[in-house]
Amino acid sequence: MLSGMLRSSTRVLRKLCGLEPAAAAAARRLSAAEASATSPSASARDNSLLRPLPGLDLPPPLPDNLGRSPTRITTLPCGIRVATEDVPGPSACIGFFINSGSIYESGETIGVSYMLEKMAFKDTKHRRHRNLVHELELAGGNVGASCAREQMVYSYDTLKGYMPEAIEILIDCMRNPLFLQEEVERQLVLAREEVQNLQKNPERFLHEQLNLVGFSGAIANPLIPPEDALARINGKTIQKFYHENYTADRVVLAASGVDHERLLNYSEFLLHDWHTGSPVEKTKSTYVGGDSRHRADSDTTHVALAFEVPGGWLQERDATIMTVIQTLMGGGGSFSSGGPGKGMHSRLYLRVLNKYHAVQSFSAFSNVYDNTGLFGIYMTTSSDFVAKAVDVATSELIAVATPGEVTEVELQRAKNSTISSVLMNLESRVIVAEDIGRQLLTYGCRKPIDYFLQCMEEITLNDITTFARKMLSSQPTMVSWGDVGKVPPYEFVCKRFH
Repeated sequence: MLSGMLRSSTRVLRKLCGLEPAAAAAARRLSAAEASATSPSASARDNSLLRPLPGLDLPPPLPDNLGRSPTRITTLPCGIRVATEDVPGPSACIGFFINSGSIYESGETIGVSYMLEKMAFKDTKHRRHRNLVHELELAGGNVGASCAREQMVYSYDTLKGYMPEAIEILIDCMRNPLFLQEEVERQLVLAREEVQNLQKNPERFLHEQLNLVGFSGAIANPLIPPEDALARINGKTIQKFYHENYTADRVVLAASGVDHERLLNYSEFLLHDWHTGSPVEKTKSTYVGGDSRHRADSDTTHVALAFEVPGGWLQERDATIMTVIQTLMGGGGSFSSGGPGKGMHSRLYLRVLNKYHAVQSFSAFSNVYDNTGLFGIYMTTSSDFVAKAVDVATSELIAVATPGEVTEVELQRAKNSTISSVLMNLESRVIVAEDIGRQLLTYGCRKPIDYFLQCMEEITLNDITTFARKMLSSQPTMVSWGDVGKVPPYEFVCKRFH
């Protein structure tokens, strides 16, 4: 009450003395501004937003329907293929894709591809590693390398204005690596730490074990090498493998958001003398199936149950059907389950994760290569429930291969979701560049996206069951980690499918 009386007395005093409060003055000025806005001056009329500013040249607007630019491919005289797809926007991605990986390793070269990933973007004949990092920081560029069983990737993602520098840096790192022994030893120390920590990452460990157990031949070569293999690697070993496998006829330079002629001008000058090698055929691999159990001190048990995807990516229609089946089955972690209310409509969410609360994760996965691959279910559960979880996984795989078990509504939802995911991924310039490079290595060309979308649209329920039955006719591969004492016998699982 006292404070109210003081405020009232203050207002009276200001009124008697002719003093205007600051708020009232501000309100009065605002009213004057509004009044002037209703009758604009000549200057305001000249700067109307309805007309462009004088002397300002605006670029033509993009059309309402912007079609995808074609993929342009040119083979240089040395054998390197240069492929681009120009897309609007301020940034671009460029990458080298090499037909090399762990399937080309043997004997003393086991683990070299893994080390090549770690040795990427280090010292070259023209740059020290420190200088290279400084150049990348100035340009705001993002570089990366990844090794796989069949392909190696080196990419550079940056603004289009820095593309000339990016092309030169990327080519320098690809053509002129030094593989200094001191750097090799430093990376070997880090590699040994990662190998030792691999068993603490059960999912990654089991996905590696699937290939070692399920195949004989080149696919079974370890992508993540054992410690005894790392002990045999040195700078000369890496340099020899690099020279034999990184040849012009096995290299693709792919880019997204880059003008083809511009990239061609740079690459012809910088790559024309890249050395070529003798033709190399991939060592054949045979799927055999099998069982592997790794005991670890854990309260949970991780199990992966998989079957062969015959033909791999080269059987394009079957690979497309497999992709839709993976979406159809879906799955994930129990923390995100919640059924249709959360948009989780896949079969493994509705039929497994929402029903069995002892299951921590349950999802379909695929590891596909050019001529073969794996498809299956990965699960994590308590050791007391693992036998039931494997039985449920077996039933879910058999159900997909049984006519009448999958409905037309489920299939259409899976096709729509797969198409949506593909189209959204291709909005990324990095993924577009990767798609171009990998398709050229696998198919020898870049197949239009409409081709794959049409394949998905044409898939029927009969296609789903036929492919699933063919897949399940192979021997299962089962690998487990953790408290594996209650994992069902491999022979029992085989009988369920045959």
